[in-house]
Amino acid sequence: MGPVGGLVAKILCVDDEPAQVSMKQRILARAGHDVTACSSAEDAIAKLKETSFDAVVTDWRLGDERGRAIVEAAKTYSSTPVVVVSGYVSEAFQAAEPLADLYLEKPVNPEELIQIVDALLRSRNRHEAEASD
Repeated sequence: MGPVGGLVAKILCVDDEPAQVSMKQRILARAGHDVTACSSAEDAIAKLKETSFDAVVTDWRLGDERGRAIVEAAKTYSSTPVVVVSGYVSEAFQAAEPLADLYLEKPVNPEELIQIVDALLRSRNRHEAEASD
């Protein structure tokens, strides 16, 4: 299964556990996407400020930091869809605005992650096409 509409999406993948971030990176790269990995909220926010991404896949608990700052940055700098993949989904969901586009419980099913990211990318592309008409 290739990228949505033949487009390669630029995806920022954030997790403080090296094994987790490399697993998600492999899953998304195998689906044909261009994946940038980072392991801290600080690094992710810096990348979001300087580069535009098509989607963000992030953990919620990143050491002492929370994924909320990443969700905020993604929503502040662009309309980038954000997927939170965490063992703390209820905590993440209750953390108030802005909300991520989707919350997935760890361990994540690789096919489900790809389907969700692709659906969010399709939806975003549709909205951008409608806005430019």
